[in-house]
Amino acid sequence: MKAIWRGKTIAESDGTLEVGGYRYFPRDVVRMDLLQAAPKTAGDLECPHGVQFYDVVEGGVRSPRAAWSYEAPQPRMKPVDHWMGFWEDVEIK
Repeated sequence: MKAIWRGKTIAESDGTLEVGGYRYFPRDVVRMDLLQAAPKTAGDLECPHGVQFYDVVEGGVRSPRAAWSYEAPQPRMKPVDHWMGFWEDVEIK
C-alpha cells in the first residue's frame, strides 16, 4: 500500500492495517520529514486515544490535518499505536 500526496509517495508498506475503515502505516515507513504536528483543538483533546494530527507540508504547500496518529490508544485502537493514518488530500492505493 502507498500513501500519495501531490504525486509523492509519503508512506509505503506491505504491512499496513485497516482499523475503523482507515488504513494505517507503521511510523518507520512514513516520510516524517513531510509532516508537521498540528496544534491540538478542543475536539482533539477530548479524543480517548490521544490523537495528534499532522499537516503534510513541502515547498510551501500545506494540507492541514491530513495525517494523524493515536498516541495513547484505548484497546480497540491499540494495534495501530503510534502508526499513521491519512485522509483528505492523501490518496491510499
